[in-house]
Amino acid sequence: MTATSQVERRVPALLVSGFLGSGKTTLVRHLLADARAQGLRLAVVSNEFGELGIDRALLGGGDETLVELGGGCVCCQLSDELVITLERLRERVDPDRIVIETSGVALPYDVQLHFFREPVSRWIGDDVTVVVVNAEQVASGRDLSGTFEDQVSSADLLLLNKIDLVPEAALSGLEARLRALEPEAPILRTRHAVVSPELLFPPGLEQARSARRARASGAAHDHEAFESDVLELEPGLGSDTILRRIASEGALRAKGFVETDAGIRVVQGVGARIEIAPSDTVPPPELIGRVVVIRRRRDARG
Repeated sequence: MTATSQVERRVPALLVSGFLGSGKTTLVRHLLADARAQGLRLAVVSNEFGELGIDRALLGGGDETLVELGGGCVCCQLSDELVITLERLRERVDPDRIVIETSGVALPYDVQLHFFREPVSRWIGDDVTVVVVNAEQVASGRDLSGTFEDQVSSADLLLLNKIDLVPEAALSGLEARLRALEPEAPILRTRHAVVSPELLFPPGLEQARSARRARASGAAHDHEAFESDVLELEPGLGSDTILRRIASEGALRAKGFVETDAGIRVVQGVGARIEIAPSDTVPPPELIGRVVVIRRRRDARG
């Protein structure tokens, strides 16, 4: 393909956002599987607030279509790296679709602004922001201000995910709480972030894109203060011991791989809910026994 035809061909972009532990990586895994089944070239940029690269291992990525940016957020610290990465993906992969999975503390609209920067503005087409929401988090009233509000109000589509963790009778009330923050975006109820990719890559969203940009123009970038640490866990521990060690960290989000007394397991923690399960990917050896924990920065707590 010539450079001219590459520039002329617009590539749709999907921004996957949502608070820590909402199910973003699970959604991206579904999109990767669907793209492979359809023979589509799907390029993924995964942004982790920590630096271990756990999401890349969870996504099973080892080729040039999956790039991970760690150690900050693509909405601010890593914004230039995001633009450079997107341009490299266009040149090397020539993708049919692009997915950017932000960190759980990123502000989606501030990420989207970079789609208007040269040179990616010449070839990025329609962009959609899907914000994944943990139904259990909303039901418990946990961490629903600040970053959560900014994320929800930036959505083109809201996925009310993990609805199997809350009573069905509560769902209408949860949707009403989201609607108060974002009155226009459709809300889909999902389990395990299962949604048709056709709903996430619709054509002709330029009007919605322009309206969203006008609505947020002039807004200052204002990040909440978060910090990331790595919890080292020696091999051979029992699940109960691991759960206690992680719970003592007081993390908003915990994620990593551990070698338990029953074998390699993946740890996923959201607030007080911490799960240890068999891993369906083989993590790199350097990730085993290391769990990223994300919490509000200690000196920023009220």
